[in-house]
Amino acid sequence: MENQEEETINLGRSLLVPSVQQLVRDEPSITKIPHRYVHQLDDHDSSFVSSDDPLTINPSVPVIDLHNLIENTSTYSSELNKLHTASEEWGFFQVINHGISESLLEDFRREILDFFGLSMEEKKHLWQEENSYEGFGQLFVVSEEQKLDWSDMFAITTLPRHLRKSQLFQKLPPLLRDKLEAYSAEVKKLAVAILGQMGKALGIKTEEMSELFEDGFQAMRMNYYPPCPQPELALGFSPHSDADALTILYQLNQTDGLQIRKDGKWVTIKPLPNALVVNIGDIMEIVSNGVYKSIEHRAMVNEHNERLSVATFYCSTMGTEVGPAQSLVAQHKVENFRRVPLEEYFKECFARKLDECIVEKVFSIISASLIS
Repeated sequence: MENQEEETINLGRSLLVPSVQQLVRDEPSITKIPHRYVHQLDDHDSSFVSSDDPLTINPSVPVIDLHNLIENTSTYSSELNKLHTASEEWGFFQVINHGISESLLEDFRREILDFFGLSMEEKKHLWQEENSYEGFGQLFVVSEEQKLDWSDMFAITTLPRHLRKSQLFQKLPPLLRDKLEAYSAEVKKLAVAILGQMGKALGIKTEEMSELFEDGFQAMRMNYYPPCPQPELALGFSPHSDADALTILYQLNQTDGLQIRKDGKWVTIKPLPNALVVNIGDIMEIVSNGVYKSIEHRAMVNEHNERLSVATFYCSTMGTEVGPAQSLVAQHKVENFRRVPLEEYFKECFARKLDECIVEKVFSIISASLIS
C-alpha cells in the first residue's frame, strides 16, 4: 500500500545535481562560477537593473490586510476589490495580518537555517532519488547539458498526509519536522481562506471552490541561495510561472532576490516585515478562466549575502480536473482553457524544464481559444 501511495505522487523527476552550497564551502575564495551555472545575458534580460537601485523596488505591489477580509470588517468590500485588482493586474501581492504567529515563523526560520547548515554527509540521507523531485537538489533538470541555477533546494510533499513520503519525513531533524507540521497546517488554512475570497471576487459558487481546494495538494520547497562571485552571470531560479493554484512565500532574511516581470520589466519585490508574499499560479489562472494572471518570476543572487526562503505550493484536490470554473464559464459564455485531470496536468509540466512549461501554458490558451 505504501508503494502505491508514493507512486501516486510521483508526478515527475529531476536529474541529480551537485550542491552549490557545498561548492562554496569547499572553495570559499572562488572568483568564477563553473561554466554550467553561467547564463547568457539574454537570460537576465536587457531590462534588468540591480535590486540595490531603489527604483526597482516598486512600492505599489499591492498589500492585502487579510484581517479585513476574514473578519468581514467595514472595509471588506474595498479590501476584496483590492485583492481582485492585484490578482488581475499583478498576479502578486503581500498579505499582512495573515494569522500565522510570529513565534511559529521565527521557530520555523531557525530550524531551516540549521537544516541548511547540516554537513554534506547528513544531507546525503535526504538527497533526491532518481525517480522523485523530493529531497535536496534542484527541480526541472532534464538533461546533462542544461544550465543550472545558483541554489540548493529541498522539496517535500506535505499534504494530504497520506500522500507524503513517510521515510523522508522521518529522516528530518525532529524539531524541524514539528515546526514544518505546524507551519504546513497554518499555510493551508491561509491558502484556503485567500482562495475562498478570490472565488467571491470572481463570482464563483462557494461550493465549487470548496470542492476544488478544501482538501488540496500541498508541497513545500525550501530555498538556499549562496553568495555568488559573479551574480551578473548567474540565476538563483530561472524565469518561470508556478504550476499550482497559489504560492505563499516566507522570506527568512532581508536579502532581496525575488523579481517579477511587470509591463516588460523585472521588478524587485521587497517583502514587508511579518508579511508573506502570495502569487497566482497557473491553476488559478485557469480556474479564473484567464481573469487572474500567473506571472513570470525569477530569483536573483547576491555577491555578498546568502538568501533563504520557503515557498509553499497549494493546488486542487487530487482527483479533480483542472479547468475553468463552470460558474464562470456560464458567465463568460466561453471556456478559455482545455480541461485535464490534475495528475495529467502535473506530469506534463514536470516533464519539461520551466521555460518549456510556460510555452505549453501559452500554447494551451491559444489552442483552447481557437477550439472555442
